[in-house]
Amino acid sequence: MTKEKNYLWNHFYTKEERIVNIPDLSVYDYMMDITSSYRKLAVLNYFGRKITYEVFWDYIDKCARSLKALGVREKDVVTICLPNTPEAVISFFAINKIGAIVNMVHPLSAESEIKDYLNSTNSTVLIALNQCYSKIKNIIEETKVYRVIIASPSDSMPLLLNTMYNVTLGRKDEKPNKNSFYLFWNKFIHLGDSYQGIIKAKVKSKDPCVILHSGGTTGTPKSIVLSNRSIIGVNEQAKVFFDIVEVGESILSILPLFHCFGLVVGVFIPICKGATTILIPTFNAKRFDKLLVKYNPNYIIGVPTLFEALLKNSYLDNVSLASIKCLISGGDSLTPQKNAIINEFLKKHGSQGKIIQGYGMTETTGPVTFGTKGSDKLGSIGIPLPGNIVKICDPNTFEELKVGEIGEICIHSFVVMDGYLNNEKATKEVLVKHADGLEYIHTGDLGYMDNDGVLFYVQRIKRIIISSGYNIYPQHVENVLKDMDLIKDACVVGVPHPYKKEVAKAFIILEDGVEESYTTLKKIMDYANKHLAHYMIPKEYIFKKEFPKTKMAKVDYLKLQEELLEKNK
Repeated sequence: MTKEKNYLWNHFYTKEERIVNIPDLSVYDYMMDITSSYRKLAVLNYFGRKITYEVFWDYIDKCARSLKALGVREKDVVTICLPNTPEAVISFFAINKIGAIVNMVHPLSAESEIKDYLNSTNSTVLIALNQCYSKIKNIIEETKVYRVIIASPSDSMPLLLNTMYNVTLGRKDEKPNKNSFYLFWNKFIHLGDSYQGIIKAKVKSKDPCVILHSGGTTGTPKSIVLSNRSIIGVNEQAKVFFDIVEVGESILSILPLFHCFGLVVGVFIPICKGATTILIPTFNAKRFDKLLVKYNPNYIIGVPTLFEALLKNSYLDNVSLASIKCLISGGDSLTPQKNAIINEFLKKHGSQGKIIQGYGMTETTGPVTFGTKGSDKLGSIGIPLPGNIVKICDPNTFEELKVGEIGEICIHSFVVMDGYLNNEKATKEVLVKHADGLEYIHTGDLGYMDNDGVLFYVQRIKRIIISSGYNIYPQHVENVLKDMDLIKDACVVGVPHPYKKEVAKAFIILEDGVEESYTTLKKIMDYANKHLAHYMIPKEYIFKKEFPKTKMAKVDYLKLQEELLEKNK
């Protein structure tokens, strides 16, 4: 535990709240200990089918026995390539119970990506979505995987929905021939019924738990190893920032399990809290209203684009959202204006809650800061959670900057990653020892801290546009443009310029019903001229119907930038 100093944010916490103790347990053992009194409560809700804790524990045990029967050993890597289904959650804990390591992979990954993820982690068993079979069959022989378990989204659905799925969507899925290499989930789960060996391993908190794949701090794909200690540590911190959640309440978990925020905050913490996690394997933003009406969740965990979809959903006009106590946003930042608009939207629909932002990354096992204890200033990403230290530093000198100055967000914490898998060089580049003797993650993000110790995100360092010596922050320009009533979304990128070095250009998505015309363009240009400094004004505006997205549902500004570069060749 780091010796406590008088940090700006300390006044938000009591002395007791600032102390975090992490037991030396596995994620599985920790979960079992902390949920032992919730036996009859519903832990998961999947299409209306509620699974109690005791049934959940039994499924984990069955899955663990079946994995052992397949020959999975301690320290082996088992890959989960599933959306948000009970099978994914059960497998995660079962793999941890037997002392193996989980490798989480996006089901929509290309077959070459799946092969790389399997090979880089030396995976021996793959638990995959049935719809992935058409990709898996082409690459599996080039990996060390000796058994593939095929799971369908319908496996845990109520009987009627299961039948409907299998005669409609499921009927179209390509299926493997019956052989010993491929096993369907419903057969696999009973494979270990007669297994008599030891299934529970002695796992220490420092042992690796899960491998997640992310763009890293530079945007280059990396595999991030998180220990049991890191995941348990975030839940211990959650006793402060998740203290609003009561046992038996429900949480709509839309973020995918292969996303750190989705795995840790969307599923692990609610399970440990005694809340019911509503699992959604595929999310349709246009019919968000159906989910809210059907489940009446108390909390929703998602990214800003998801919550902005609330504002555009006309089906919610007369729907009460009184059940919602809080929206928890991460993965990207909201402008102060959008923050206020969403809060007002909730109020108009009968909710007394509001949206609260947090900040973190896969390398920090999810949330580092959160708008807890009244620190949720509009547009802010909250205060450091207990045990975390956040500094704003000059990106070049690592010198700590003054309050209000924009610099790189640097993080010291006991929940940071073990490192990038098989990439010691990249690990050392991002984990840097500072003059105070502590090791900090250099996030590659720009931000600033106010006098209260509340953190504000600005943007990625790599996205800075330097034009004639001026620093242009694309997200600031985007936020100004998005405040205009004609504009639904905006993305600003930098392109080379012969003497200014770079200039800013803006991609624009207009609000529904707004015509792409010179008149509209002129209004946008006049608005920008009025609300932006002259050096920040985009030199060109390009209308788009939609933006390309990354796998984490963020706007892929690099693709838009490439589009301009190709055009200007």
